[in-house]
Amino acid sequence: MIKYDFTGFAEKEFLKLSPVVQKRIIKKLEFYLSQSDPLTFAKNIATPTPQATYRFRIGDYRVIFDREEDGILILRVGHRRDIYRR
Repeated sequence: MIKYDFTGFAEKEFLKLSPVVQKRIIKKLEFYLSQSDPLTFAKNIATPTPQATYRFRIGDYRVIFDREEDGILILRVGHRRDIYRR
């Protein structure tokens, strides 16, 4: 399984979500990352920032991340209506 890590900002966003949503996101992340090619489930972000290039869709929530050598770095976590705003 590929490892994942949260940035400080993403961790704060994640902890603000309800425990039910947190469990669903973690469960789905672990499923995606246990596959042979987890990027099959990811989509490219239309206008990538210098760090973020991919996103996972988990129901109405999005996990924005970038690929690293040994895993992924999660940059943002949130509801789809809010995630692309800064």
